Amino acid sequence: MSDINEIKSLLLKHDQAHILRFWDRLSDHEREELCQDVRETNIPEVCSYFKRASDSMTDSQEKLDDRLKPIPSHLYGAVSRTSPELLDLYEQEGLVQISEGRVGVLLMAGGQGTRLGSSNPKGMYDVGLPSHKSLYQIQAERIRRLTRLAKDTTGKEGRITWIIMTSEHTMEPTLNFFQKHKYFGLDKNDVILFEQGLLPCFTFDGKIILDKQHKISRAPDGNGGLYRALRDRKIMDEIENRGIQYLHAHSVDNILVKVADPVFIGYCVKKGADCAAKVVQKSSPTEALGVVCNVDGKFQVVEYSEITLKTAEMRNNDGSLTFKAGNICNHFFTADFLKKIANKHEKELKLHVAKKKIPYVDSDGNLCIPEKPNGIKMEKFVFDVFPFSSNLVVWEVNREDEFSALKNADSAGKDCPSTARNDIYSLHERFIREAGGDFSCNESIVCEISPLASYAGEGLEKVVGGQVYKSPLHLKSEDENCITNGNSH
Repeated sequence: MSDINEIKSLLLKHDQAHILRFWDRLSDHEREELCQDVRETNIPEVCSYFKRASDSMTDSQEKLDDRLKPIPSHLYGAVSRTSPELLDLYEQEGLVQISEGRVGVLLMAGGQGTRLGSSNPKGMYDVGLPSHKSLYQIQAERIRRLTRLAKDTTGKEGRITWIIMTSEHTMEPTLNFFQKHKYFGLDKNDVILFEQGLLPCFTFDGKIILDKQHKISRAPDGNGGLYRALRDRKIMDEIENRGIQYLHAHSVDNILVKVADPVFIGYCVKKGADCAAKVVQKSSPTEALGVVCNVDGKFQVVEYSEITLKTAEMRNNDGSLTFKAGNICNHFFTADFLKKIANKHEKELKLHVAKKKIPYVDSDGNLCIPEKPNGIKMEKFVFDVFPFSSNLVVWEVNREDEFSALKNADSAGKDCPSTARNDIYSLHERFIREAGGDFSCNESIVCEISPLASYAGEGLEKVVGGQVYKSPLHLKSEDENCITNGNSH
């Protein structure tokens, strides 16, 4: 398609000929850049996206109350309702799969820490723990600890492939960060970075926007762009070549995430699931978490705005919310399911439209900054594959154990560095006490346990049993100089 006549014909066919309106003004280099933009954009596909998005904008946003049902109990497991013996069975299954090298992790890390006051990728953010470890380091060390646990359990050393989806703006700094820190002790061959895709921005009447005379205005296609990127970046081929059968997908900004959680993986494998959602109980009917539920016989995530308050407030006989399965962007997929989505259903995924103020080049070639929304950005959400699952299950976990989002600056007072730190301190203090340790004070305890010392509280009894600690406590693995308690000792 390098021939300009082919490009002109293509753009004309899809009513996008305006993209070339400054052609006579462009240098040879700029012309090549513009042609490259057009080649990479897949004009027929994105124009079909706009048509679908436009149709969805004109649809009346009906409430879903009458079409809504909760997840059936036989597909809805929960840590709190599962016996220790069965939890152990799930965990053992998960560790076996890890030791066989069948488990991969899909990390969605395309976002920057803008709202946290940082221009770096959010995964590089340091929330201020005693160790000053970044989110990337914490998650890398959880993977290292888990492979060790799998080997100790099965006698076989497997590997977890860490597949990280970055964005156009986070790819290079993320790669440099990993190289600088020597992949945090992981084998660099088991860490795969790739970029999510971009979609062009459109005017309300369907014209692709230019942000320079020779550049198409594009924006990330959302975390649901994962599937398109897995296909286009040949990551699905890599997954298949490595023999990976099960993948844990999650966002980078949950500081409590149990990466490649063997209990979750084991539960899903035992249930024969092709797709699963890990959820927490909503704290209130109006909490801003989407709910995993059944709509017209298909599973999906329904946002709070899509149902009435009356339905959101419905409760079961035990007092729990009827629609309680709060989605936390934490999922399980089989490799076969991902392949089916990438190759067959990706083009059917729902498009979410945001009306935005998008800088544009006017008819004279001048860059304009609009004062009100002048176009749309389209994105897809990772959970929009649920309707294509033939066996979806849900696994409910305790919020205080596994979910603490990092989205805002401390001034917001929630989902911020302070709450992330405090949630780590609270969980790790509990680990110490449950393992037979204690603290000489009971208020404002600062306690951090290295992921290399314990993945989820295991193995601490022989270290902390009978000990009384002062705050702050930073418990390290033997490789990290044992224990630092206030002063090193």
